Amino acid sequence: MSSNLGKISTVLTVDDSVVMQEMIKRALGRDYRVIVASNAVDALALIYHEKISVLLLDVSMPGIDGLEFCRTVRNLPQFRDLPIIMLTARDKLFDKVQGRLAGATEYLTKPFDAHQLQQLVEKFINENVAAEVPGEA
Repeated sequence: MSSNLGKISTVLTVDDSVVMQEMIKRALGRDYRVIVASNAVDALALIYHEKISVLLLDVSMPGIDGLEFCRTVRNLPQFRDLPIIMLTARDKLFDKVQGRLAGATEYLTKPFDAHQLQQLVEKFINENVAAEVPGEA
């Protein structure tokens, strides 16, 4: 499921809500290593020091918002292919378009369905593993 040749894949969630951080840990913590950041500055430090498989990103955060952080990550060559799932309460079509234009791979609205989040994360991690292992797809 989440094994990358025996390693547990790491999911970084960036959300200023401790409650949301805990809900995501509960949804994904059995299968993945979930690390959290409360803001974009801390998240940027983490993506440089950890091998992140999937980034979960809230849009509404103090300081640098999720859209700006997403654009920043996409402009860094080593993170261009990092799956980014926007996980936010903003559910209007315009918000989803903004998320995609910023570089989000997928867009989920809060409250999220834990099973749907698990499936999405698993899908992106499996795609990454297949891309890293020559001859397997």
